[in-house]
Amino acid sequence: MAQHAKTEDLEMFLTVVDSGSFSAAANLLDQQVAKVSRAVSRLENTLQCTLLNRTTRRLELTEEGHTFIKYARDGLNTLQTGEEAIKLLKQAPSGKLRIDAASPFVLHQLVPRIDEFTKQYPHITLDITSHDSIIDLLEHKTDLAIRIGDLKDSNLNAKKLGVSKLYLVASPAYLKTAPGISKINDLNQHKLIGFTDSPKLNNWPLKSTTNLKFNLMASSGETVRQLCLANQGVALLSHFMIGDDLKTGKLIEVLPNSIITPNNREVVQAVYYKNNAVSSRIVAFLDFIKPKLSL
Repeated sequence: MAQHAKTEDLEMFLTVVDSGSFSAAANLLDQQVAKVSRAVSRLENTLQCTLLNRTTRRLELTEEGHTFIKYARDGLNTLQTGEEAIKLLKQAPSGKLRIDAASPFVLHQLVPRIDEFTKQYPHITLDITSHDSIIDLLEHKTDLAIRIGDLKDSNLNAKKLGVSKLYLVASPAYLKTAPGISKINDLNQHKLIGFTDSPKLNNWPLKSTTNLKFNLMASSGETVRQLCLANQGVALLSHFMIGDDLKTGKLIEVLPNSIITPNNREVVQAVYYKNNAVSSRIVAFLDFIKPKLSL
């Protein structure tokens, strides 16, 4: 395995060159001359070449030394710049933060709070995407994803944001002309709205079993909500996306207390990869958004 130069050895080498002698470098660094000399020798051993010609009167860079010194300075400057950038990020988070969530969560929970977040963190640039199916964070270059339901990927860190209960809902206009609903089996007489791409979302966690037949399907949770609002039938939706509709009466809950709770579709979590250090941008966003969500 190839050896690499140590940062401390590079710093001592550059100090020797700049000060003109090992003793002067030792004084500047508050180190023993022998330690500085060993550092330069170690660096030369690592590079397998002589960097300095040593005489009793002076030191001179060899041809290899002249070539190497520029890269040594640039490398140390880059490291120092990186350290300063990290310090600044910890003080005032900045840079791009890529967030992904299902479209209804983006529209109903994130979008209304973005203005306040950007005012509080003006140096963070948000890049928000919407996928109603679970995506690979690395493949989509996503820093943070909001997911609804159980977490199965053990490589992910998860921060619980809360619980959003499920409700069976329909519009007042639909319920006026549809048959009455007083028990779970009555759902068989109604138009039901389900999900196209996620069959498991059509397994409603009802307290008693019944064979559900879906008359209308959609790939997006927001589309299912809009179909409900357009008087197209009954759907099972999370409170985070229909809370305002229930308050204003645009949607009405049917069969209260018919859903098993807790269930595997209620937990709302923020996820990110374990092998990535949690940046100050992610911490800032989660600390900001969690207490403001209406789940």
